[in-house]
Amino acid sequence: MSGSRYDCIVIGAGHNGLTCAAYLARSGRRVLVLEAAEQAGGAAGTREFAPGFRASSCAHLLHLMPGWLLEELRLARHGLKMAAERMPTIALSGTTALRIPMDRDPAVQDLAATDAQAFREYTARMRRLAAALRPLLETVPPRLGSRAWRDRLTLLGLGAKLRLLGRADLRELLRIAGMCVHDLLDEHFESPLLKGALAFDAVLGTNLGPRSPGSVFTLLYRLAAGGGAAASLAQPVGGLGALTEALAQAAASAGAELRFSAPVARVIVTDDSAAGVVLESGERLEAGCVVSSADPRTTFLRLLGAEHLDAGFVRRVAHLRTMGMTAKLHLALERMPQFTALADAAPEGRLVLAPSLAAVERAFNDAKYGKFSAAPLLEVLVPTTVDPGLAPPGRHVLSAVVQYAPYRIAGGWEGQREQFLDTILQTLEAHAPGLRDSVRAAELLTPQDIETQFRISGGNWHHVELALDQFFMVRPLAGAAQYRAPVRGLFLCGAGCHPGGGVMGVAGRNAARQILAQAA
Repeated sequence: MSGSRYDCIVIGAGHNGLTCAAYLARSGRRVLVLEAAEQAGGAAGTREFAPGFRASSCAHLLHLMPGWLLEELRLARHGLKMAAERMPTIALSGTTALRIPMDRDPAVQDLAATDAQAFREYTARMRRLAAALRPLLETVPPRLGSRAWRDRLTLLGLGAKLRLLGRADLRELLRIAGMCVHDLLDEHFESPLLKGALAFDAVLGTNLGPRSPGSVFTLLYRLAAGGGAAASLAQPVGGLGALTEALAQAAASAGAELRFSAPVARVIVTDDSAAGVVLESGERLEAGCVVSSADPRTTFLRLLGAEHLDAGFVRRVAHLRTMGMTAKLHLALERMPQFTALADAAPEGRLVLAPSLAAVERAFNDAKYGKFSAAPLLEVLVPTTVDPGLAPPGRHVLSAVVQYAPYRIAGGWEGQREQFLDTILQTLEAHAPGLRDSVRAAELLTPQDIETQFRISGGNWHHVELALDQFFMVRPLAGAAQYRAPVRGLFLCGAGCHPGGGVMGVAGRNAARQILAQAA
């Protein structure tokens, strides 16, 4: 396409921005996507972190994106293939490995009979609750106090879905939603390793510990967003960058134009409406609407500017909780790591290193006082076991999400990065002896690195902390829900919107629906 006038300009070619662009372009809109980096993907891309070694940038598993969205955008036709699906979760502690199934008839063979039966009952109930909550995540939030029929129908539909749970499950949902996951798991199980692994899923990517109120809510969110089961864990061939490349192809095939190495300096406001953008190069591009997949702080305070917003709104934006607590580690290895608990088996699943509730709480205690965890929790993936093309022949990649790593630590990250890396490697070495000697190269991304490299304020993959007071009808904050900014013609489609972060794409799709509904 030529010219500088578009129907919609989308800022950012991450998975939400590309999803939004694809839906808008499919509706016949003239769409331009602007990305500051040289390629699509952002935090959901694939990067070469050492010569010949590639890994998914931040997230490394496809867990939350709905199957219907993959089908609607025909991503398989655009090159998306899976190296592994229905990947298991395996909790490790010393010489013990606990495979945690999430299929329709879950049974954990390594558990005592009482815990095995409790796990079946717990999983069945959590599935039902997650299924009832899932429509809430895929729906544009209604406006509180609105008399519009669309908002009223949305509320009625969500209420009806919850009512179908039945009295017992609805009562249980109301009881546990604000609880701490420590108390919930203690009610059901005896096994320390099982409780540690389940608690890990509740606190992953959050600023919460297992004793924090609301940690059951974040667990329910993860289950609902993933369809209620970790069985949906998948690894794309080529890493998550293959997913965003397929999304880029879907948007382009629908008619969207994509421009890379084109960072946006500011949003143009004319007559109190967004009217386009100015690039850092000085180029001016006009559009009927602007859609930002950047985080809310970046969108409102840097790209738009406080001068176009109410002072109270600016104050609320400035006080959004956005600081990340999670780091990402990439290791280039000379050989396959051998985990003691797995005997001679290849590490083909998702490995969780969170040996007990007490261990999870101790790891969080360090972070509460501005320190990295002395015994960090790890979600480990060795992607080359099923996708050897990510490394040179015979070599391997290890990718780990590391909890807890505060955005700000006492003394600063520059002086403690190597110490934290050494701590993580010690933790891995305790489970996989000899791993440290096989490390050819290492890359550690702290939340500050994530902020700098992927332009995410605070380095939080949710953009805005996922919590009850920053969720659904008040996400990211009052006055900017429903993907609409206070300035006409400016929309949000990133992880800071409902339903939140993770590689899901629902925020992008819902934002496109809002834009198209407004124009109808």
